[in-house]
Amino acid sequence: MPIKPDLSLTLPADPGKLHFVGIGGSGMSGIARMFLEAGYQVSGSDRDEGPYLQGLRDLGARISVGHDAANIADADTLVVTSALWEDNPEYVAARERGLTILHRSQALKWLTTGKRVVSVAGAHGKTTSAGMIVSALLELEAGPNFVNGGVISSVGTSAASGPSDLFVLEADESDGSFLLYDTAIALITNVDSDHLDHYGSVGAFDAAFGIFADRASELVILSSDDSGAQRIRELISNKNVVTFGESADADVRVRDIVTADAVTFTVTWKGADYPVTLGVAGRHNAINATGAFAVLVALGFEGQSAARALGAFGGTKRRFELKGERRGVKVYDDYAHHPSEAAAALATARSVVGGGRIIAIHQPHLFSRTQLMSPQFAAVYEEMADHTIVLDVDGAREDPVEGVTGEFVSREFTDQSRVDFLPDWQAAAQRAAELARDGDIVMTLSCGSVYRIVPQVLEALDAESGSGH
Repeated sequence: MPIKPDLSLTLPADPGKLHFVGIGGSGMSGIARMFLEAGYQVSGSDRDEGPYLQGLRDLGARISVGHDAANIADADTLVVTSALWEDNPEYVAARERGLTILHRSQALKWLTTGKRVVSVAGAHGKTTSAGMIVSALLELEAGPNFVNGGVISSVGTSAASGPSDLFVLEADESDGSFLLYDTAIALITNVDSDHLDHYGSVGAFDAAFGIFADRASELVILSSDDSGAQRIRELISNKNVVTFGESADADVRVRDIVTADAVTFTVTWKGADYPVTLGVAGRHNAINATGAFAVLVALGFEGQSAARALGAFGGTKRRFELKGERRGVKVYDDYAHHPSEAAAALATARSVVGGGRIIAIHQPHLFSRTQLMSPQFAAVYEEMADHTIVLDVDGAREDPVEGVTGEFVSREFTDQSRVDFLPDWQAAAQRAAELARDGDIVMTLSCGSVYRIVPQVLEALDAESGSGH
């Protein structure tokens, strides 16, 4: 079973020596980096040698590949994630020794003590929105501290310490930990029901967002367009609420959105218009940037400076990230793992593919989500992609559910000629290469391990080129 951490635990005044289990993740590595920058002794482990480990070693962390009880050595505090299982040998050993065991969100809360916290929450868009705020604040020389869920391309890291009291963080609603932080400004991008394995019902999910909003000490910034966000508006008693979006009554309104390789739009705020050009594509990014604009002006920056600074954003890793091109076929990777996210990612691809086609490689994530949302996933892919290849389920933190496979998604397609269920990755990569032609996009979508199929796709495209296709 996955670990159920005690989020009510009183944080230690001094965590001492910290050991991170799963230190290679983008979020965990960022938190570990900030403790290293604060002068703490840090160790950690992960199952694989990932892209963030060497940078942590360079800062002085002792890191092991593979999990073993001996790895925790003389640590005082163990930092874990919800993805960790109770039989992890390091977790078992830490419990036996009576170490302080903190969830990653509790370690992050410790780092935010005494800071003016901007928390970005929402079912989708929070990594990108937080990245936009951070890159703009850096452009404005505001010196923020930040921990994001993904690497911010223009910065090259997901987390860093800064000299100011501002702290921007991506607040994770999946396990309720977004309620831990002493938030000053809360940005809610949307409230699209998810993580019902944790909450149990849509009502409980909505109620958590209502609590999150009410705990914001300065301001709540809420989507005017998202039906879920408007649904929880009725639950919010906080009087300081600003809305953003395309709605005519939004306090911070976006209009005249033009999408191409980059997106341009106009933000209207307090009767004045501010043109914005981003270095990334996608209509949804114009809306994300409008929420970020609302945060920046709430922090005291004037509109023109905020609009200009947003142009510094160059995207985040695993958000419509170009991974390579072979024989005129571009291969992108995206973190989308919910039907709404997949729709937004595919809409972005459609805005740049021109006359080409979109071949999607979908990896269902979590057995519970696959059981619950397969019809919605199939509807999105059938409408927005030209062909879809479905892999098997990445169960992540969940125990397998008998009979639940990726075929739950593929069988929901009305036109079975436009979908393949191929659990074998090499067969899936080969099928994508057979289908793709000059001008097409092949796109992997999931927050699981699907990005690892990209080299196989690129190699298959090369092989198809060599065979004369």
